[in-house]
Amino acid sequence: MQSGNIFLAGVGGQGTLLASELLSEAFLLSGYDVKKSEVHGMAQRGGAVTTHIRFGPKVYSPLIEPGSAGLLIAFEKMEALRFVHYLSPDGVVIANTQEIQPPSVLRGLELYPGDIETRLRAAAGRVFLVDALSSALALKEVRAVNVVMVGAASHFLPLPAQAYEDALKLRLPAKILDVNVAAFRAGRELLASTGGVA
Repeated sequence: MQSGNIFLAGVGGQGTLLASELLSEAFLLSGYDVKKSEVHGMAQRGGAVTTHIRFGPKVYSPLIEPGSAGLLIAFEKMEALRFVHYLSPDGVVIANTQEIQPPSVLRGLELYPGDIETRLRAAAGRVFLVDALSSALALKEVRAVNVVMVGAASHFLPLPAQAYEDALKLRLPAKILDVNVAAFRAGRELLASTGGVA
């Protein structure tokens, strides 16, 4: 894979933006050109947060057209469904099983969909649901969900695992580096355990 598009979707406070920085840094360290665009929405209120990442020998625009993302990384299950239209026909969805009810559901204006997995599998050929929250809790660091998700996603990107760990060293303070390296490795193991990848 010489070039590609990665779409990240989450809810404010989940670390979506840090995950996009780590991915971008890993690509830069590996010699790729990278462009990134972020939409914060109402991040402080649990609103949607999305990031477009494009990588290749030379990238001119950061924006991903709907239907052209090779990888959709969703930090919350409903956000995967909300943005699955960005995925290419042969793209991969990696979605955290965590459910965070949006304000409209909390106010009783809407119901949280009960058939998300079915709808995702109807819309995308390859869907992997992973319990990143449990992996982060096992490490006693709930804030590491985002790095667990990066680890899971790394199976579908053309970089060695070391590139991500080097990116973690560059981007994170030393005091939280070890737990985040462990979270990245846990994410890789989590997806491998689904049997979908080697």
